[in-house]
Amino acid sequence: MRILVVEDSIPVANAVRAMLERRKYAVDIAIDGDSGLEFLLRDAYDAAILDVGLPRRDGFEIARRARALSITTPILMLTARDGIEDRVTGLDCGADDYLVKPFAEEELVARLRAIARRATRPIVDQVTAGPLVVDVSARSVVYDGKPVDLGATEFRLLEFLARNAGIAFSRTDLLERIWDYEFDGSSNIVDVYVSQLRRKLKKAGAGDVITTVWGVGYKFEK
Repeated sequence: MRILVVEDSIPVANAVRAMLERRKYAVDIAIDGDSGLEFLLRDAYDAAILDVGLPRRDGFEIARRARALSITTPILMLTARDGIEDRVTGLDCGADDYLVKPFAEEELVARLRAIARRATRPIVDQVTAGPLVVDVSARSVVYDGKPVDLGATEFRLLEFLARNAGIAFSRTDLLERIWDYEFDGSSNIVDVYVSQLRRKLKKAGAGDVITTVWGVGYKFEK
C-alpha cells in the first residue's frame, strides 16, 4: 500500500514511516496541513494518516476539505487528544477511524488495513499468475508454494504492477509512484530494479511475468 502521513513532528513522522516501511509500505510525508492537502489532491493513496494539531490547516480541516473535493482516500486521524468530542469531530469531518497517541505498531497497521478494506475503491488483497501469488496483505510473494525473497522496493514495484495487471506504465510513472521523484532523462533505476525483479522471479521458476512494452515501459502479465 501507499500511505500519506501528515504530521508536523519530524520524530513522530519518521517513527511512523519506519513502522510502515518495515511492512514494505511506500510512505510520503507532509509536515503541514497545506502540503498534506496538496499531496491528497495530486496523488492516489491507499490511506492517509492525519495528525489533528497541524500548522496552517489542522487535520479536521484537511479531512473536511478533502471530502468536499470528492477525495475518497481512507483517513486515519492520529492525535494525542482522547476526548470523545474530538473523536466525534474527526469522524464528522470525514475521517474513517481515530487513533490516540501513543499507539502500538500492530494497532496502527491493523487500523490502516481495516479502513482500506472498507474503502469504496476496491483493494486487491491477492494477485495470482499461475503458481505465482502476490499477497498484498501479508507482504509476501510465493511461487509454486515456495517463498520468493524480495527487498522492500522490489516488492512495492511488483505489487504495483500486479495490482494493475495488463496496464503498461512508463518509467516516469513508475518513478513517481514507487520512488516518488521525477524522471530526469538519465536515471536507469527503473530498468535496474525491473531487471533484478525479473531475475529473482525467473530463478524461482516464475518466468517473465513482467514484460517490456516497447516505446512505453513495463506491465504485469496476469
